[in-house]
Amino acid sequence: MAKKVELLAAYWTISGDRYPMGPSEVSPFSLRERAEAASAAGYTGMGLVYQDIMANAVKIGLKGIKQIFDDNGIVHVEVEFLGDWFETGEKKAASDRVKHDLLEAAAVLGARDLKIAPKMYAETIDIPHYAAAFAEVCEDARAANTNVAIEMLPFTNIRDLETAREVVRQAGQDNGGLCIDIWHVARGGMDYDELRALPASYFKSVELNDAKAEVVGTLWEDTLHHRLLCGEGALDPRAFIRAVQATGFDDFFSVEVLSETHRLLPLKEQAKRSYDTTMAMFEPAEKVVG
Repeated sequence: MAKKVELLAAYWTISGDRYPMGPSEVSPFSLRERAEAASAAGYTGMGLVYQDIMANAVKIGLKGIKQIFDDNGIVHVEVEFLGDWFETGEKKAASDRVKHDLLEAAAVLGARDLKIAPKMYAETIDIPHYAAAFAEVCEDARAANTNVAIEMLPFTNIRDLETAREVVRQAGQDNGGLCIDIWHVARGGMDYDELRALPASYFKSVELNDAKAEVVGTLWEDTLHHRLLCGEGALDPRAFIRAVQATGFDDFFSVEVLSETHRLLPLKEQAKRSYDTTMAMFEPAEKVVG
């Protein structure tokens, strides 16, 4: 019997008119409004970003956030986004402060994973250095009973599966792995079948969305403003799901839609449309896999 599909609404999918590195990353909708909308749509998980976590921690405390999730059947949680974990000096010190806050939230909320970012617009990477730095984050995260997922991004120095896999392998941490997003895989020029060679344990977060066949603007503009709901673009989410499931991955998937049109919809519509279009991708995929 196939395991029931559960979906997590990544932060940007139901955060309203917000996007990464914008004027504000704090949602204009209250956390309770978002949790209620997510639950009503069918989601059993939600993601939160640093600014929004801290804003709500001031208002209601981390235990208050947890209570809202409990009240709405939100059992899967993801926190993000840690950068500069590979740096030194003041950049690393600032990163460590953010890491402390994110892991404190992860511990209270029972988060499955912490997402972390590689170095933006860098062409080279010292893999042993990054592996050691990644291992340090994983060791800290173990105390919070959470995984750490490096998000492979085509405009960073961890842009392909070979590099990503080697960083994880050298780090040697069982709670360390990757965040695999269909957009980043497709825009990075990778074939979905390449995913089948990854150990299932390396998949710590898997994100679904869609996009047009051609990049709209720059890669950065495309990823922030022009993603589509599953099934409305050219990325073939069903094939991506089949490739991921072929590894033995049977955890929940996340839905991450960053779109200048989607983010302006009423909150309940953001939640309902993103959930329904993504769930529609699984019925054919499960029949093939099963």
